Amino acid sequence: MNPQQRLAKVARLILAVATCVLVSLPVAGAQPASKVARLGFLSSASPAATRHFVEALRQGLAELGWVEGRNLAIEYRFAEGQHDRLPALAAELIALKVDVIAAGPTPPALAAKRATTEIPIVMMAVGDPVRMGLVPSLARPGGNVTGVSFDVGLEVFAKGLELLKESIPNLRRVTVLSNSANAAQPVAVGDVMAAARSLGLQIKVVDAPAVSALDGVFAAMAKDRTEALLVLTDPLFMIHRERIATLALRHRLPSMHAVKESVEVGGFMSYGPSLVGAYRRAAVYVDKILKGARPADLPIEQPTTFEMTINRKTAKALGLTIPQSLLGRADRIIE
Repeated sequence: MNPQQRLAKVARLILAVATCVLVSLPVAGAQPASKVARLGFLSSASPAATRHFVEALRQGLAELGWVEGRNLAIEYRFAEGQHDRLPALAAELIALKVDVIAAGPTPPALAAKRATTEIPIVMMAVGDPVRMGLVPSLARPGGNVTGVSFDVGLEVFAKGLELLKESIPNLRRVTVLSNSANAAQPVAVGDVMAAARSLGLQIKVVDAPAVSALDGVFAAMAKDRTEALLVLTDPLFMIHRERIATLALRHRLPSMHAVKESVEVGGFMSYGPSLVGAYRRAAVYVDKILKGARPADLPIEQPTTFEMTINRKTAKALGLTIPQSLLGRADRIIE
């Protein structure tokens, strides 16, 4: 090998070594590999009862760039209607070191708040968060809790009772189905009582803290000659909404609900905000927090639109003729 060839070979070797060194150096401004965010989902209902709510949350997150299995992992925990399981389930999510906990409705949000003051919590479809002690203010929640309220307070209950009166001539006696195991129920019952007084209605509250109590509760309603039923929003009642609708029809009780999902399985009528919409909106809060926002700085969103659903098939089975004026105002009529 002549001197020229040796020189060329050395030059090629130097170039190869330099190239390797440059490739191994970090590029200015280059981003590290994307971190997979971890979201804890805490519900007091069952997977089946909340399937479409979970899907609404996932779709909302996907539209904002958070795709489960790609850059987002979701840890699901369901209490199956047993509120006493919530503290342990919340503790499991905290032990997993999730970045955010999405909790709803009210009992899971309360359990999450009691379990941690550090991990951000996004409420989903929670009752009055101020009266429930979740936050001191809607505009300035402070702490680690924010999210979407599902406050169907005095005005909404009054509207639901008004719709019942419009549907049932000479309505006087209404029974309220409540669950004493749900910490949010006493607040709701107080609002119903106040709304009923203004409408001249007599209210009786019955308690069903377990599904096993439903048959006895409905039998007692029949003996009391109640004329209509108002079902409060509760995870247990959501899980067993079809059974409640069937029992109400069997005992010839027109039932008013806060969510359309109960009317879709045979309930008489519903009036209230959209649960699906609340879960979808919660995705906006999760997104902001994952991008660095503090829950304390995110005002809590309240429902602004309400929907009325009527099951005309149930009305016919009950022998009710719904006024045309009422049908004309319904957002959805199930035939």
